[in-house]
Amino acid sequence: MNLSRRNKPLYLQIKHIVKDRILHGMYPLGGTIPSEPQLEEEFQVSKITVRNAIQELVQEGYLEKGSGRGTKVIRNTSASKLSRWKRFTEVLVEEGHRIEKQWLHAETVDNEEGSELHRLFGSRCLRIERVYRLNGVPYIHYTHYLSGQMEDAELSPEPNAQSLYELLEEQNIALVRFRDEFAASLAPAEAGRILGVAPGTPLLKRTRYSYGENDEVVEYSIGYYHTEQQTYVVNYEV
Repeated sequence: MNLSRRNKPLYLQIKHIVKDRILHGMYPLGGTIPSEPQLEEEFQVSKITVRNAIQELVQEGYLEKGSGRGTKVIRNTSASKLSRWKRFTEVLVEEGHRIEKQWLHAETVDNEEGSELHRLFGSRCLRIERVYRLNGVPYIHYTHYLSGQMEDAELSPEPNAQSLYELLEEQNIALVRFRDEFAASLAPAEAGRILGVAPGTPLLKRTRYSYGENDEVVEYSIGYYHTEQQTYVVNYEV
């Protein structure tokens, strides 16, 4: 996998990739991650770079190093700054599922005057399309629209290489609140094709607005969930 040498240090990039794999079940709880030599080969980096990345995850409580036993995954959930509810993907991973995500397409688009996108972002915004796979099968199709300040962001084509919110963080964009809307809806033809559903099949549609520190919309996303595979689940803790 090729890492970017223009943004954050290499060890932090590896840390985020490994952490994302843990959170999405690619490295399951109680199992071990690949050995340091395997990670060095995968990312084409030095031993010290890999060790620094692993040490960060050990300090954050995701990994535990054992002499001769490999590096074990001891935590697979992240802490939310905004609420105590668990993310949907975390619930699925806890139930033994594996989640993979992949960027499909990214481009800067011109927003038609009077449209929702023009109202939110003005004349231009960044459009990103990606798919989530549940145990290897396409499950969620997402289209994200991000403010024009994201036009120069560098995206990785590798599956599970980068999360959307890490991408925003790299651009020094902080999110303070979200608004989610749910409805039953027919997916656009291309989204339906990717998800493998017959034309006219109703899907769960999720629309998200993510707000920045000045209460401006930073992200507007539309997702279609193939809920015949898996219902949408939220677990709350009190």
